[in-house]
Amino acid sequence: MTSVSEIVARFEQFAPQSWAEEGDPVGLQIGSMQQSVHKLMVTLDVRPEVVTEAVKNNVDFIFAHHPALFRPIKKFDLTNPQNKMYAELIKHNITVYAAHTNLDNANGGMNDWLASLLDLQDTEILLSQHEDSLFKLAVFVPKKSAETVRNALTDAGAGTIGEYQDCSYTISGTGRFTPQAASNPTIGNLLEPTEVAEDKIEVVFPKRICSKILKVMRVVHPYEEPVFDLFAVQGNGTKYGMGRIGDLKSSMTISAFAEYCKTKFDVLHLRVVTADTTQKVKRVAILGGSGGQFYTDALRKKADVYITGDISYHTGHDIIVSGLTAIDPGHHIEQICKPHLQNLFAQWNNECGWQIKVVQSAINTDPFMFI
Repeated sequence: MTSVSEIVARFEQFAPQSWAEEGDPVGLQIGSMQQSVHKLMVTLDVRPEVVTEAVKNNVDFIFAHHPALFRPIKKFDLTNPQNKMYAELIKHNITVYAAHTNLDNANGGMNDWLASLLDLQDTEILLSQHEDSLFKLAVFVPKKSAETVRNALTDAGAGTIGEYQDCSYTISGTGRFTPQAASNPTIGNLLEPTEVAEDKIEVVFPKRICSKILKVMRVVHPYEEPVFDLFAVQGNGTKYGMGRIGDLKSSMTISAFAEYCKTKFDVLHLRVVTADTTQKVKRVAILGGSGGQFYTDALRKKADVYITGDISYHTGHDIIVSGLTAIDPGHHIEQICKPHLQNLFAQWNNECGWQIKVVQSAINTDPFMFI
């Protein structure tokens, strides 16, 4: 059987929790990481109607973009619909996990999906770019064990640089040591100076998996006391960040672009913040979710138009004064995550041999309607 922890471990290779914004309650929300999974359902929101859908369809794992628990529960009063929903999840042994801003920040994640939907060209990260912290491990291994140790380290996640995997470097040399009376040497005799032909294996890996890499190294290394160097390195870490900016294939007026967005996002209405609907636009910035406060980043990147949800009244005025145009198609356009997440989990299901069923919620959780 496949556990929640196995599925989450694979997902977090794609969008680690460490990539989430500070204070964002991502990760396990309700349930157990050890629970067996037969059916996984992806959803944008965890709402009572979504939970009812999950129960009806015998789902045991809900994977959501928006966290079900943004704030701690002070009183578990079941007359509160939100608390009753949590109780239903627990009653039916449904585990809930949320990937929020880590999915927003991930390369190939939420904001790339939105930019791709608009067919933006030559996209780059909109907000400040982050870089994954890297460590380098240099471990000394007898030559006959070098391949075993190297393979174990790369299987554990070390040795990935950009689009290249299984990266390592080896230097051959001679190791010298004298086993002491209380030692249990793999090679050599007690109190006798010993020389061994060794390889020095170097690999890099994200800081977040450091404890895992060191544990694997100690398990597979033949020596009683493995000798290694460990240090932080700069450069070559994965770059990630929020939002995307790119160019349309051809410019169009704001009015025409607004209609284009309605079609692409499959919405009947959207809000346009502009001083002139006849103005031409080509460079487009987009940030899924509620991103009104980041319009200055769109200006800094010389965007003609900025697309995001939940733009407030006063921020709208500030945007007009700045000379920027903004389009608010609503927060719910992030529902694009459902088919993309379903495809990702279906792909990993085949690659990892999980044998689980992956479905997406059919519930429309947009709280707004236009009359």
